[in-house]
Amino acid sequence: MPGQENEQIEDLEARQALLSETGEPTSREPSPNPDSMGANARAVGETRSKGDSIAGTIILGSLATVVGTTWAVVLSNNPSKLGWFAPHPLLQTLGLSLITYGIYTLQPTSFADPRGKAAGLSRHQIAIFCLGLPCLLVGSWSIWHNKELFGKPHITTWHGTFGAACLLWTFFQVFIGIGSVWFGGRLFGGGMKAKAVWKYHRLSGYILFPLFFSTVHLGGAWSDWIRIVIPQWWIRFLAYALAPALVVAGTFWRARSSKMKIF
Repeated sequence: MPGQENEQIEDLEARQALLSETGEPTSREPSPNPDSMGANARAVGETRSKGDSIAGTIILGSLATVVGTTWAVVLSNNPSKLGWFAPHPLLQTLGLSLITYGIYTLQPTSFADPRGKAAGLSRHQIAIFCLGLPCLLVGSWSIWHNKELFGKPHITTWHGTFGAACLLWTFFQVFIGIGSVWFGGRLFGGGMKAKAVWKYHRLSGYILFPLFFSTVHLGGAWSDWIRIVIPQWWIRFLAYALAPALVVAGTFWRARSSKMKIF
């Protein structure tokens, strides 16, 4: 959260002091001098490559395609007559766009720039925990409530199955993320112990992320309702097959697998 930024900066600076360039613990005291400051600046520059910028543009453009198409389709098809179904695609795509931004704003950042990394972490938490997750919860409740009103069974399609699994997984993901960062990661022992848990949070998130967009694909490209309102197969392909794939591909391109040394 924003109020925790100073604490996060101190924690990030402490972690930087504990890590050598190879990522292993070291007992050397950092000595601020012009050479080390220049090395840090170069490390920050290397963290953000031209490829990352291109991937970022692809992510944002593809995400705008998914969200824009969904909102245009729902709002142009008399949403008041769609009942409690209408908020579901609107809020789910909005929630996923916020989650994507939460990941986007944190990658790539570097321990060489602790203040920038802490600011990115604050934006990450606000976008996902404070905004994205509530959108997903309300959007999921709306489709559940709509089915209840009409006495229809729940989770009868792959879209519903993936969606329910992703939502449950998200609660676990948020718990691990909060526990390893808030209050210095005290829940998991703090310091390097909490940092060790954080890498599993990252790994879990990068597995969950494509599952989210697989759910979007299943609902947007194959559901009965969407095939009625968008009969053109090529529009469904662009908006709900190609665009989600590009969001995931761009996000993976910007990821730094070296930060997730699991084995």
